[in-house]
Amino acid sequence: MPANFPEVWEQRVRQILTTQDVAPWLDGIPELDGEVYVLGAGTATEKNIIHVSIETLRPEVLINNNTYPLEIQQHEDGSSTITLDKYQTRPTSISDDAAMGASYDKIDSTTNGHRRETAISKNKKAIHALAPAQNTANTPVLVIGADGDVFDAMADLGNAMTKADFPIEGRRIVLQPDHVNWFLKNKERFANLFVDHNTGKLSQSIAGFECYAYLGLPMYTSAGVKRAYGTVTVAGDKMASVAFCVANVGKKTGKTKLYFSPASANPTTQTNILSLRHYFIATPVELKYYGAII
Repeated sequence: MPANFPEVWEQRVRQILTTQDVAPWLDGIPELDGEVYVLGAGTATEKNIIHVSIETLRPEVLINNNTYPLEIQQHEDGSSTITLDKYQTRPTSISDDAAMGASYDKIDSTTNGHRRETAISKNKKAIHALAPAQNTANTPVLVIGADGDVFDAMADLGNAMTKADFPIEGRRIVLQPDHVNWFLKNKERFANLFVDHNTGKLSQSIAGFECYAYLGLPMYTSAGVKRAYGTVTVAGDKMASVAFCVANVGKKTGKTKLYFSPASANPTTQTNILSLRHYFIATPVELKYYGAII
C-alpha cells in the first residue's frame, strides 16, 4: 500500500463532496466571503467558524432635491459569527485485501457510503435551515386550501412575498413529493409546465419561482410551526415546500478531514478503519425573504 494512501483518499473524498450530490436548489449561490477559522483543532470541541458582514444599509434616494447641505445618513452595517455544522460518519472497517492499491475505483467504492450519507445529511439540514419557523409578515407560511390546489398556493405565496417587499428576481421553491405529484395528476391543466411527463420533471419556472424537487423537506405541525431538525414526527404533521430568495442565502464549505487507521496498526484483524468529518452551513443571511406552503 502506498505510504500516502490515506492522503489520496482524503483528497478524493473532498473532491467528490464538492462536485457530487450537491442540492441543485443551492446551485449558483456563491460561498460566503470569508476565511474559515478552526477553533480547538483536534479536540472534542473543534469548530469551524466564519465572520461575515451583514449589509443592511438602505440609503434614502432624493429626487429633484434643492436643499443643501444634504443630511448625512449613518452607515451601520453589522457582522455576525457563524458556526458551521459538523458532520461525522461512524467509523467503518475495510479489509487490507480490499484496500490494496490506490486506484480511484477502489477509493470511490470504499468511501462512497461516507460521502453519500454526509451529502444527504448536509442537504437536508440546509433546506431545513432555509424554512421559516412559523408564519410572519416577513416569513409567510401558507396552508394549501381545501381543494389542494398547489398552484394557487404558490401564487398566493408569491403575492405575500411581493407585499412584504421580497425581491422579484431569484425566487426559488423546493417542492415536496406530494406537491410535485399534484402537478403530475393535473397535467392537462398544467401541460405547458412540464418538460417530460414520463420523468415528472417540472419546468424551471412556475408562478414566478424557479422550481426544484426534493425528498427531505422539513415537517410542520398542524399549527404551522416548523419541527426541530431530526425531531420525530407525529400525526397531523405535514411536509412543506420551501421558498427563498437567492440573495438572502449564504453557504460555506469548511474543512474536510479523513480519519484513517491502517491495517498495520490492527494486526489481529488486518483491517483499515475509516471515518469522515465535514463542515458545512447553509443559512438565511437575515430572518426574512423566505417562506413555505403546507
